[in-house]
Amino acid sequence: MITDNFRLDGKVAVVTGSGKGIGQAIGLAFSQAGANVVFSARTQKDCEANVEEAKKLEGRALAVCCDVTQDDQLQNLADKTLDAFGKIDIIINNAGGAWPSPIPGVKRQQFNEAFDFNVTSAFSFTKICLPYLKQSQGCVINISSSAGRLVQPNFAVYGTVKSALVFLTKLMAAELAPDVRVNAIAPGSILTDSLSLFLDQNMRDKMANLTPMKRIGDVKDIALAAVYLASPAAGWVTGKLLEVDGGSEVTNMPF
Repeated sequence: MITDNFRLDGKVAVVTGSGKGIGQAIGLAFSQAGANVVFSARTQKDCEANVEEAKKLEGRALAVCCDVTQDDQLQNLADKTLDAFGKIDIIINNAGGAWPSPIPGVKRQQFNEAFDFNVTSAFSFTKICLPYLKQSQGCVINISSSAGRLVQPNFAVYGTVKSALVFLTKLMAAELAPDVRVNAIAPGSILTDSLSLFLDQNMRDKMANLTPMKRIGDVKDIALAAVYLASPAAGWVTGKLLEVDGGSEVTNMPF
């Protein structure tokens, strides 16, 4: 069956930043596709709640608290995954983010912290997991953002670090092929809890109207893209950026 090529049966996937939002959706989608999933975030109770949801899907899952800016915690995340499942097939570097801010209000430390959180952490975790990924002929998926390619006010920091993550993806893919595939997803505006804090219904409607597909994205849109890139169906895909943004070529931010 051609649909078997989109299954992840028996694979072990680690998803950082998977307490809520896009990471949560990816982890639960992987569970439905047959993977054993490690949910990881700074809030343990969110990860544990996701483990319970994964169990309802008859999947095996583990919750590991982790701050991705700390290499010792990233090593612990890898170690606990290996202790529980014996291998690592897939890592999703999803943890990241930065608040929009006008350039005059950004300090050097804030910029460096954003780079560390979004880019260096993905590099470090990939490096830690690399021996196991090579052994399993596994894959890495980095979660970037459409902000990394769209020019818009107040996104000098976030857009820059997400653009850097995309180029890191291409460089890692070239160096690690054919043993490990490395790809990235660039979500457009996705209606997560964090985005909802900024939006009233009027702003949501404006954003939808400014998007060619006439709606704001859902976390499932990104989760389905991640399932594809992690699955055998994408076995000949590496070093690529999958843009999942409703067709946006200009910003849909109404402010």
